[in-house]
Amino acid sequence: MSTGVSLTVFAKRDCPTCQLVAPVLRTLAQGGQALKVYSQDDPTFPEQLPGVIDDRELGESFRHGIEIVPTLIRYENGKETTRTEGWDINEWRRVTGIADLGAGMPALRPGCGSKSVEPGLAEYLQVKFGDPGLKSRKIEYGDYDDPIEACFERGWSDGLPVVPPTDVRILRMLQGTTRKPNEVLGPIPPNLAECTVEKAAINAVMAGCKPEYLPVVLAALEAALVPEFTLHGVLATTYFSGPIIIVNGPVAKRIGMNSGINALGQGNRANATIGRALQLIVRNVGGGRPGEVDRATLGNPGKYTFCFAEDESDPGWEPLSVSRGFARGQSTVTLFQGEGVQGFMDQKSRSPEDLARSLAMGLCAIGHPKVAQSQRAILVLSPEHYAIFAEGGWDRKRIEAAILAATVRPGKDLVAGAQGVGEGLPAAFADKQVPKFYEDGLMIVRAGGPAGLFSAILPGWIAGRNRFELQPVTKEIKP
Repeated sequence: MSTGVSLTVFAKRDCPTCQLVAPVLRTLAQGGQALKVYSQDDPTFPEQLPGVIDDRELGESFRHGIEIVPTLIRYENGKETTRTEGWDINEWRRVTGIADLGAGMPALRPGCGSKSVEPGLAEYLQVKFGDPGLKSRKIEYGDYDDPIEACFERGWSDGLPVVPPTDVRILRMLQGTTRKPNEVLGPIPPNLAECTVEKAAINAVMAGCKPEYLPVVLAALEAALVPEFTLHGVLATTYFSGPIIIVNGPVAKRIGMNSGINALGQGNRANATIGRALQLIVRNVGGGRPGEVDRATLGNPGKYTFCFAEDESDPGWEPLSVSRGFARGQSTVTLFQGEGVQGFMDQKSRSPEDLARSLAMGLCAIGHPKVAQSQRAILVLSPEHYAIFAEGGWDRKRIEAAILAATVRPGKDLVAGAQGVGEGLPAAFADKQVPKFYEDGLMIVRAGGPAGLFSAILPGWIAGRNRFELQPVTKEIKP
């Protein structure tokens, strides 16, 4: 071999092809070749080969970008010129420059996966031996400190324990999206601090998300930053409201979201952590903390997290996303400024007309029975209630129209002082018929378990009569 040429081989004992080429490596060493051999799992392998380098920590494998073992690399004057993976007798002869190398051996054998690319190791090695590329400020804590308690002490928590956002966890989270970590998503109220994909991923880690949830979190955040959502107002209001996230499309099933039994409750990781991640971003990036800018008189438990998927199992039903202008098959999030769950029970209505009137009575109570055209609402229609409408041939538009019509009431019953109640509308409404909602003030979503004639009402933020300044927002979920 000419001066300035050296060979490097990466191998592991737990690889039949590496064991096959062990005699070849001994031949190269005995022939006076400048040879380095790194073993990923056993520094005594190959046997009878002096100077095997221990690479069980996989630092050299990572730095050399090894994906398959054995890998043979040729260097000339210290620079890599070529490499080959597995065992291909012609390729090994070409790389080494030895025409009869491996005489009598099989011509081809596939290699094995490098230990450095095993699941879960790539991000660990990137942090330990490379540059993780993360730009967010790193916080150090002592060897004997509890990292979960450290997160509490720094105010990063919503009151429940968070997952400490280590570099490895952040890198793994970022694998869930094709978007660049330094992409700026926008300024987060109230402090208007810029939020990057990386910072969103950090909070998704703390919330307990899986990487495959991250695109949903990012879409929800982008929806929250649309001016018509009025995130700053939702945060600062003394009312109960917070963001409610509704997910439509194939992504809901792909990441295992719940649209069925207990869909609005606990127990589903995707539902729980996606909604929590959005809340943590507002808190930790934007500075939206209770008692500071968050001035809610009482708040509601949904301000921890409120996220669920729509039941799209009935092909005859128009999903919420489609009603809002998106195509079937598109994955979306719809963000709504809502409060807690108002339970609704009707176990006796059997016709669509009766049920529509009954639901309207429940909807008229939101906020206050005498307040009108001041807030929107979501009706979460359970399967048994939906079946009554479906059996009558009613689609989304007909259900919405019938319910909205049934919420129109005489103004004389709604004005302040009527029925001995001081709350109410101005006297100018006394001679009018007054709808409870704007024309676009009711959204219907299907969800829930198969048994129980119960549905749910999610009242919206009471924010005055200008519905154009405060709207739900729907965004497509991108990879």
